[in-house]
Amino acid sequence: MSLFIASLNSGSNGNCYYVGNGSEAVLIDAGISCRETEKRMAILGLAMEQVKAIFISHEHGDHISGLPVLAKKYRLPVYISAATLRGSGMALPQELVCHFNTAPVNIGGLRVTAFEKLHDAADPYSFIVEGNGIKIGVLTDIGKVCKQTVHYFRQCHAVFLESNYDDQMLEEGGYPRHLKKRIRGGKGHLSNDEALQLFVGHRSRFLSHLLLSHLSQNNNRPELALDLFSPFASELTIAVASRDKESPVYHIQHPAENISSNHNLVPYRTVQYSLFD
Repeated sequence: MSLFIASLNSGSNGNCYYVGNGSEAVLIDAGISCRETEKRMAILGLAMEQVKAIFISHEHGDHISGLPVLAKKYRLPVYISAATLRGSGMALPQELVCHFNTAPVNIGGLRVTAFEKLHDAADPYSFIVEGNGIKIGVLTDIGKVCKQTVHYFRQCHAVFLESNYDDQMLEEGGYPRHLKKRIRGGKGHLSNDEALQLFVGHRSRFLSHLLLSHLSQNNNRPELALDLFSPFASELTIAVASRDKESPVYHIQHPAENISSNHNLVPYRTVQYSLFD
């Protein structure tokens, strides 16, 4: 049994992540337009009809800008905390709004668990999506690695992990001092080095895919992140989720299985370092 994952976009210009089991799927965040979401899923051969719900991590525009149109068009339940909805200022049909807490939510054969994270938003969450004995982490917009992040990261078979900025590029770049302080101040974003420490110190023996996510356009470069992680990535597929286009669909299999893949899916435990920008 498998899960299928893809990044439809990842970065300050929009975030949207797909996790499905072949018959049903969820989207984590909806920060690109409905039209772009439809187009990119079609390119990947993913059916919008299989998407059964959208989960929102927090109210920043790069995570919700496409939400109202997408949810209304497809009549999708939107799992969003009450504080996040208030902070967003958006109007959603009441019948589509589902408030959540940290109790797992079952969406068909998928189970989504939210847990709190450190970020400068009203009520921010990370997510674990589980199905067929496989766990996928969506761990972005994290100001600092906390105990909960470590706890759930250790459970992941595949993970979208924030690797937002290079310390030297941020320090030497043109951002004003207050913005630099916000980014690395504990409720902003994870640096490449901080993400690497989490990965090296707490990766599970069955982690097969690492998608480096939410890279800064101005304070990072995909090749920098890949070069940093690759020496520690034996028997692991590692890639950068693009801020401009969709990633491939990745086929995440249970470690006990060894099923050949097709449809341009990445096989389990191949060594591959790739870049989609």
